[in-house]
Amino acid sequence: MKPLVLLIEDHAATRFGFVRYFSKDGYEIREAANLAEAAYALASQRFDAIVMDVNLPDGNGIDFIESIRENDTTTPIIAITGAGNVQMAVEAMQKGADNFLTKPVDNSALAEYLRKTLEIGSLKRQASARQRMEKKDDTFFGTSSAMQEVLKLSSIAATSDNPVLITGETGTGKGMFSKWIHRQSRRSKNEFVEVNCSGLRGELLSREIFGNARGAFTSADQDRKGLLDIADQGTLFLDEIGDMSVEVQAQFLKVLEDKNYRRLGDTKLYKSDFRLLCATNRNIEKIVKEGMFRQDLLYRINLIVIHLPPLRERIEEFPDIVGHLLLQLGSPAEMVSAEVMTRLKSYSWPGNIRELKNVLERALLLTPRGEMPGEEHFSGLHSDQLPTHESPSRSIREVEATHISAVLELMGGDIDKAAKSLNISRATLYRRLKQIKDR
Repeated sequence: MKPLVLLIEDHAATRFGFVRYFSKDGYEIREAANLAEAAYALASQRFDAIVMDVNLPDGNGIDFIESIRENDTTTPIIAITGAGNVQMAVEAMQKGADNFLTKPVDNSALAEYLRKTLEIGSLKRQASARQRMEKKDDTFFGTSSAMQEVLKLSSIAATSDNPVLITGETGTGKGMFSKWIHRQSRRSKNEFVEVNCSGLRGELLSREIFGNARGAFTSADQDRKGLLDIADQGTLFLDEIGDMSVEVQAQFLKVLEDKNYRRLGDTKLYKSDFRLLCATNRNIEKIVKEGMFRQDLLYRINLIVIHLPPLRERIEEFPDIVGHLLLQLGSPAEMVSAEVMTRLKSYSWPGNIRELKNVLERALLLTPRGEMPGEEHFSGLHSDQLPTHESPSRSIREVEATHISAVLELMGGDIDKAAKSLNISRATLYRRLKQIKDR
């Protein structure tokens, strides 16, 4: 797609020359002869760059730059001033212009300025997007004593380079807390790299972590970096490390001992200065006893252990949690009535924070604009799922079947969304559904 540039210039001959030159150079140009036309153009579409004369017949171009920047901080602006009017150029830069040129303008020089300015605009948009994502993904610790302990341990973890093991049920926010620790650490300016060990098994996981040399296997037509390469000077997050195969555990243990490793099929030794964060929803001491996880590896990764309590143990701070999630979803924190809050508090939330966020998002989608979600928008929370109605003698399989059915209904029968919410693969979900049907 061609870069779209808004040209604000009152001289028709100058506009004609600019459009002719830059259209051939691969740009799409929209013209404005004055500030009124420019304001209309900016209101109707988004531009990749703005090139403007600051001396215009219907107003001060410098003030117009300032008004643009009130609503748009990323679109690059090149200001053009009369010869010898350096003070005006400086003022334009102070108001938000990225570059300036003085008349007469040489098109080849302007082309170079425009190229660099577009690069600046791209970097600005990327930085702005990262800031929005970080704000959206901001971690909420809460006020309960258990979560204050989590905050204390997370803060300690952020100041060190020691491995951290984050435990907790599915959906409690282990991934979010790992990102928080990375963002607060000295490695925050470097890469945060993550892999779900339950999604890749055996050699596939080894390839992802270590990379491979050309010819290491049939389809390896080139050298490929692994996550250890990318995480150098940054953070490597191994999610669901409890599902890592014993063979890969042995390979990874050696890396932790000396930070040296070899790519698959390669004899060359590589080094990576990475910080390790791990997470699991399994009882890792239990799987160590069962021989499914190496005890020596556990000793390496559990120097700092942070346990995230399930949502059902945080009922006292439920209004704050709901309010935080509503803000993340772009709605006021007060969008839930007292009746709805009572219903939400009564539910057991086996999917924890992830499930709560999905429920709130669905309710907001179903609610007419300007209204608050009613109890009818939370119909997926059936009474047979409430802890006050559950029989203590129900088997684990019965509880699992009830939860899977509830999540499927919540997702409107969408298998992909349900599998993602349950943190399992599509194949696993189909298998569980068949088992439920066959009972």
